[in-house]
Amino acid sequence: MRGFSQGVLPLLRLSFSRRIALFFLSSVLCTFTVEILAQEQHEDEIVANLAGGRAIVHVAKDVIVFAAVDQPVERNSIPPRVMDIDATHIGILFGASEWRSPADPKPFRLDRNFQRVGRADPKYQSASGEGDTDLETIGIAFLEKLRPLVSQLHHKIEFSPDEPIFQVVMIGYAPNDYGPEVWVLEFRMEQEQIATRGDYWQTRIQRPRFTQLYPPEKHAPRTLVESRYPPDRKGPTLAEMIQGNDPNITHVWSGQPRFEKMVENIRGGQAQKAAAIDSADFMRAVLPLIAGGSKFVLGTMEERRGFEWIVPPDEPVEKAQEDKTRPPDAPTLRRTPKP
Repeated sequence: MRGFSQGVLPLLRLSFSRRIALFFLSSVLCTFTVEILAQEQHEDEIVANLAGGRAIVHVAKDVIVFAAVDQPVERNSIPPRVMDIDATHIGILFGASEWRSPADPKPFRLDRNFQRVGRADPKYQSASGEGDTDLETIGIAFLEKLRPLVSQLHHKIEFSPDEPIFQVVMIGYAPNDYGPEVWVLEFRMEQEQIATRGDYWQTRIQRPRFTQLYPPEKHAPRTLVESRYPPDRKGPTLAEMIQGNDPNITHVWSGQPRFEKMVENIRGGQAQKAAAIDSADFMRAVLPLIAGGSKFVLGTMEERRGFEWIVPPDEPVEKAQEDKTRPPDAPTLRRTPKP
């Protein structure tokens, strides 16, 4: 028996060692395969192109003058794009407004083929910080376009929970004689790691948050309003530059009585009294100075005539498509023309 033990045990040890080695090798190969698959999955994943910059709005007498300045946030950034939301509103898009998939060379753009939903979805009930029916309807329209795109992101995104992945500055005229309005619609996302699938994340887009920039609270001064993307972008606003007599722009109104009067209105919190032509001409003169060589667009929005370009973008703006299934009594941002 002793000879049997001396002859068999080394073979058992060798066999056991081979099993351990084979198990270790298979584990390494399996891990390597998972990593390769994950890497290939990330390489094949959809990619968002971000638009960065600032939107500047002056609600003047009988007109809204708006501008968008392109300030790239990354190497492959796209410019902020202006889209026609409806007859009385335009939107300036920031953040992830363009998406690309390796399987399709043509990018998916949120400013293309925009169609308002016919009625508010009962799943989305207005809550604190959210808009009324019309705003909620527009927000849901963007939400439904974003949801299938964001859900294709399966790797960890280094994005602050408070930082919107997509942002719309909506400019126009509210219904029921409410007058000019400016809103910011922000869309954030959340991620959850799926433990059973390694480095695999489930990404969801959250409901939009609404912030009203104009009109201000009752008795608050009425001045220029501005929105930026990313929101933490540093630097003074145009209103702050005017209030502080910034030497880079004071020569624009110095010795120009009509511009001096407009600047006086802005500083006095009565920007809405500025003449339309003076506001448009002033913005046209000051934008090259504050853009710092970056591209910008400039336009006007009137309640009856809609929007017109002063400095147009490099490409045409596509108008929103009318939803033919929309019932006549559905909530709408369109207003009945006054006789």
